[in-house]
Amino acid sequence: MAWCLNYVLLGVVSLGCNKSPATHEAEPQPTTHVAAVPSSDAAPPRATRKHLPQESTTEFRAPAAERVVAIGDLHGDLKATRRALQLAGAIDTNDQWVGGKLVVVQTGDMLDRGDDDRAVLALLEKEQVAAAKAGGALYRLNGNHEVMNVQGDFRYVAANGFKAYANESPSGRPEVAELPQEQKGRAEAFLPGGREARKLAALPAVWMVGDSLFAHGGVEPKHIRYGIDRINRELSAWMRGESPLPKHLASEHTPFWTRAYGEAPASEETCAVLDEVLSSLKAVRLVVGHTPQ
Repeated sequence: MAWCLNYVLLGVVSLGCNKSPATHEAEPQPTTHVAAVPSSDAAPPRATRKHLPQESTTEFRAPAAERVVAIGDLHGDLKATRRALQLAGAIDTNDQWVGGKLVVVQTGDMLDRGDDDRAVLALLEKEQVAAAKAGGALYRLNGNHEVMNVQGDFRYVAANGFKAYANESPSGRPEVAELPQEQKGRAEAFLPGGREARKLAALPAVWMVGDSLFAHGGVEPKHIRYGIDRINRELSAWMRGESPLPKHLASEHTPFWTRAYGEAPASEETCAVLDEVLSSLKAVRLVVGHTPQ
């Protein structure tokens, strides 16, 4: 059987090591492209700086698929979301799943900037269910903007993004009472334990499909040493309102914030780090979004 790996990336392009430089617009900072190693018939991989333990867990791994499509940052743009899914062969013009066993990975940042982020979430949730029934899959990851919303950082929420949640039932939470009136509904939905936060808690920060590794920003050796499953679990527990956000998940060097692989051209040091990560996870490629190219 011929295996095909396709990528549809919104807001980014496919970048490996040692490509031409890129420019990007300003992005937020935390508040508290595809990069691949050579294939077996290419030049030998670069030497790594040190050996990482082999990651044996299967909790963040899904089986290989005949066809995989990766979609990057959607940022509340419902029209672009539909266009990307249609281009991928996932849905038709009536939002019906027609992709069969197709696997789609959305690499995070569904929220903020655009007017339609609630509608984008609803569409992806619907297609996730439909894909599973058809034998395919739609996996979604948490990006830095999902994390920001659960933190109550609404700097990048569009006016309609507040209006869409205006009718949320009040909980009496003191942190909500302190916010401007127009922000209270969104806070009720997204602060830890809120309705939308609990849905986001089901999404990982790092995911694998076969030998392809996915993260919003990237995976660094320190993440592997700490434990990918541990990161996913701790992020989930915080979003459910069961525990505080660990300090190491509030820094700029997290799978959803890091730009270690976002700047181009990549240095030899960056490529060596990537080789180290992929070797440990037995992956062939890392697929990221986050940094516009």
